[in-house]
Amino acid sequence: MVRNRVPLVQIPPRGIWGESGQAVHTSVEAWLGQPLSSPPEPEWLIWSYLAAFGPATVKDIQIWSGLTRILEDIRSLRPHLVTFRNERGEELFDLPDAPRPDADTPSAPRFLGEFDNMLLSYADRSRIMDETCRKRVFTANGIIRATILIDGFVAGTWKLMSRRDRAVLHIEPFRVLSKQELDALSEEGARMLHFAVSNAATSEIIFH
Repeated sequence: MVRNRVPLVQIPPRGIWGESGQAVHTSVEAWLGQPLSSPPEPEWLIWSYLAAFGPATVKDIQIWSGLTRILEDIRSLRPHLVTFRNERGEELFDLPDAPRPDADTPSAPRFLGEFDNMLLSYADRSRIMDETCRKRVFTANGIIRATILIDGFVAGTWKLMSRRDRAVLHIEPFRVLSKQELDALSEEGARMLHFAVSNAATSEIIFH
């Protein structure tokens, strides 16, 4: 009941790479050393969201933040934002000085972790993932698998298996990848392996 109703912070040490342990919590007030602001400040939260994930629609903001009835807050922020229209005519908001690369800008392969915010922060996930991939990423029991991005779109899943002095990166593409894509993904995978298991004596990348 406390975890569901009281604003809490999970305090360190927690999430230590390669280790596990019991989660320990304290109240937000104790952690910050000051009381929570009241009433909440949705404008600040909207601004922070757009800094990370804009351009975005009102629905996108609501999905990520859990806020509802934010149109009035959007109206007050509108003079300080830039707006666009997507292919369906929906209005998107963004910060004026946010980077917005040209649509033809190449996007290097990337590995996203489980429950990555990129997959959770939009009402319309078609901007990053084809609907046909959804059930292979979002499982029936609530797990959101680690994914690979090719040209900015979800193109498969990955899993890192590490035992003693050997690490294996398993990659399962959702489609046939070109040699150029395979090479680029292998290079990024090698960098990720070096970061994640730098103490492994041997490492290997396996495509399934």
